[in-house]
Amino acid sequence: MKLKSVITLIALLATITTYASKGVNPYIGKLSHYLHPENAVTTPSRPYYTPDGESYLQLSADHKRVVKFSTVTGKEIETVFDCSKTRETSIESVQGFILSPDGSRLLLYRNYKSIYRRSYTAEFYVFEIKRNILLPLSTEHPRQQVPVFSNDGLMVAFVADNNIYLKKLIFNTEVPVTTDGEYNKVINGLPDWVYEEEFKSTGSIAWSPDNTTICYLKYNETDVPLYSLPIYDSYCRPDKKYSLYPGEFTYKYPVAGERNSIVTLHSYDIDTRKTKNITFEDSRIEYIPRIEYIPGGSNLLVSTLNREQNRLEVYSVNPKSTVVKSILVEESKTWVLPETYENMILSPDHFVILSNRSGFTHLYQYGYSGALERQITSGDYDVTDYYGTDKAGNTYIQSTSTGPLNRVVSKIDAKTGKITNLSPDNGTASATFTPSLNYYTLRYSSVTVPPVFRLIETAKNKEIRLLEDNARLAAKYRDLPKKEFITVNSDGLALNAYIIKPADFDPSRRYPVIMTQYSGPGSQQVTDSWSVDWQYCAAEAGYIVVCADGRGTGGRGRDFLTVTYKNLGHYETIDQVNVAREIGRLPYVDASRIGMTGWSFGGYETLMCLSAIDSPFAAGVAIAPVTDWRLYDSIYTERYMATPAMNEEGYNESAPLNHTDRMNSELLLIYGTADDNVHPANSVEYVSSLQAQNRLCSMLLFPNMNHSINGCNSRAQVYAAMLEFFSTKL
Repeated sequence: MKLKSVITLIALLATITTYASKGVNPYIGKLSHYLHPENAVTTPSRPYYTPDGESYLQLSADHKRVVKFSTVTGKEIETVFDCSKTRETSIESVQGFILSPDGSRLLLYRNYKSIYRRSYTAEFYVFEIKRNILLPLSTEHPRQQVPVFSNDGLMVAFVADNNIYLKKLIFNTEVPVTTDGEYNKVINGLPDWVYEEEFKSTGSIAWSPDNTTICYLKYNETDVPLYSLPIYDSYCRPDKKYSLYPGEFTYKYPVAGERNSIVTLHSYDIDTRKTKNITFEDSRIEYIPRIEYIPGGSNLLVSTLNREQNRLEVYSVNPKSTVVKSILVEESKTWVLPETYENMILSPDHFVILSNRSGFTHLYQYGYSGALERQITSGDYDVTDYYGTDKAGNTYIQSTSTGPLNRVVSKIDAKTGKITNLSPDNGTASATFTPSLNYYTLRYSSVTVPPVFRLIETAKNKEIRLLEDNARLAAKYRDLPKKEFITVNSDGLALNAYIIKPADFDPSRRYPVIMTQYSGPGSQQVTDSWSVDWQYCAAEAGYIVVCADGRGTGGRGRDFLTVTYKNLGHYETIDQVNVAREIGRLPYVDASRIGMTGWSFGGYETLMCLSAIDSPFAAGVAIAPVTDWRLYDSIYTERYMATPAMNEEGYNESAPLNHTDRMNSELLLIYGTADDNVHPANSVEYVSSLQAQNRLCSMLLFPNMNHSINGCNSRAQVYAAMLEFFSTKL
């Protein structure tokens, strides 16, 4: 048996002492050159465009002013808000702002406090631009969430303490829209944890275009099981009240197969203050991931999913009459792409969705009657983003039309249908358009070119000015070893991969290899894009680094993506093992010294690979891994695995927890004790299973750190521990 580590979970303190007794990890200093903030890309401040796109607002560097700039020249036009010159209320600085749709007011916020990945509370203030008056959004609730302006800018709906409130700015009055909100029971206008994480939802409030109605979602999570995480006093964010007894953070988290929140749709009439319940007759509906009013219309578009997430039904809803009409059904033999409902674009007379019904992801335009009006794109490539259609009818997209390693921004001519690439054929490009699509910022990078940002006039496709070229990064990292793209065979398929060799590479030597991957559904690690991270430090230390995108990853059409359905970890592991064996046959590779690492799904796949029959991996580092999909959240897991009751064999086979009897490699497990996403129980249960097999592993935990393990130089410590571990095992 290769596994020789003597550190167990019970002896965790000894693990920490052992590391400390060796002094400072030698890799920490070396890693700093390749990690944040040293590798940080300089990005132009995100502009808040005015509706005509000819100007934009930005927060000043000292956070005391909101300034209007000319889009074309970039020159300052005027100061819209100044902390030192407000009437009624005075504040020293702000952290961000929201412009009302009519441009008359700002919502400014300070004392931002993060909750989960996307959610936060803050102290919000309303600023009337013409009169220079600043007032608190609420005098009854010191902190608020997800404030939303009415379209005329005269009202704001917001959430406080799980209830929705309405602020009428002219009268300075505040009334409750809901009153039944209660922590860990009922949430109004805000997504619960799993909606926020897996549907990328931040708020669930929609104003009607005529400002007469608010529609919102209510999440009843009363029957969702509670999950608790310990809170400690720690070196990074010390809190002495936990110095003797740990605290506890408890929240609702539905694991696969358990009860989800019951989500319902409601409308609130501003004048009558009456609430109506909007119901759907289809008992299959489990989720409502999106609500949005048709621009300029009176109806609300509502996207719904069944629990298996293989049936999307879109409804047109009249909130006043509560009449519900189905206008689109999208079904799949596996799962409906999240992009289909997340990236849906609504125009006054039609809406556009992304669908992979043809075998590749393309754009389809529908009228609000439900009729398919046209298929906008086609071909053996995936459309990865839809930016919109301008007044002349030209459509702008991002796609893999030049190959899965690339992302190109293209224009589809309204009259001829001709597609013109607006970015280079190779590399990775994306665009951010103004509301009227008259200008866009083009972001482009490649393996050798750090991100370059250019402002382009859309109609003439003419560069107006260079916003940022990150020449500093190009100079700083000009001597890095080259990232080479290769293809590796697995079961007759050519997998895209990259390889990084040491700068002083000698083909007569035989090197150890670190394979890194993520492997999660739809992800891609192998792209022609700029990235400087720990991999280059590993190459500097004498490793060859290899990364391959196996089956289940994105950019290569539906069949390549969905082959892993109900069978996570199976084909991914076959592919990674085959890559390791092929790499091991290279004359400059020592096949007995190949390691594997990954984070989150990549940590999961690392454990699957180490447990593979005749695994070629001598050692692995799994960071924040899922070890049994029964322990992970319902929406993500069931999208790819269905429920445990529907797919018991799939869950059993996909769980590293069930394969510890085959785990004969050296292993380091790393996780944060406050990981609200992939719970520490995954790692703890895995160690327990190892112990039952008389197998042991090394562990490193980060007190009070979440899934990202960030802050107080902890990211460098993660990778330093990984490289030190590999240095002793490989």
